[in-house]
Amino acid sequence: MTSALLLLSGGQDSTTCLAWSMERFEKIYTLSFDYGQRHRVELEQAKKIADLARVPNEIFSLNLFDQLSKNALTHQDIDIAAGDEKTLPSTFVPGRNQVFLTIACMKAYQKGISHIVGGMCQTDYSGYPDCHEDFIKSIEKTSSLAMNRDFTIHTPLMNLGKAGSVKLMQKLGKLDWLAESHTCYAGERPACGKCPACELRLKGFEEAGLTDPLEYQKTPSFR
Repeated sequence: MTSALLLLSGGQDSTTCLAWSMERFEKIYTLSFDYGQRHRVELEQAKKIADLARVPNEIFSLNLFDQLSKNALTHQDIDIAAGDEKTLPSTFVPGRNQVFLTIACMKAYQKGISHIVGGMCQTDYSGYPDCHEDFIKSIEKTSSLAMNRDFTIHTPLMNLGKAGSVKLMQKLGKLDWLAESHTCYAGERPACGKCPACELRLKGFEEAGLTDPLEYQKTPSFR
């Protein structure tokens, strides 16, 4: 039986990756991280999404990121702001995906699993360097060497924009699952509709010509 361990944040991308994985693997385990994020509600949504897919969900607690960096996701006193050509977004958490993927490989090792799935994307993303394909290939090789197991890290959305990922979810017949996903960096449900994450999501649905099933507090210009 081919198994996979999927990083399930509760967001749009990881939810899409879960639907993608169900077409390819016989057994799926999901792993979520509680790292003190201001949008911690995403963990509740990850559990709901895992229940929809009828797969197990484990939450792993980490309390180190707020001690190691100042960023808007782990410090409420820092404003949420998009980056530009010279500045990373204030929501960038240095080392987050590196730590998450390392722990995922450790968990997979314990279960005898070689396949890891993550929702990283370098095409239509927030400016995070740890979403680039070269980083994913690097951590894949490093983890394989460190644990003497050939891990494969699957990133099915890597070269898809948000519109492409929305169309993929529609093709997979699971677009309704995105009503349970959480994207809003402000941690609000209904979603704020105006933070950089909400705007990127809404733009993707608009470009895909589809209606976002998620409930929003306001009616953004994309809708």
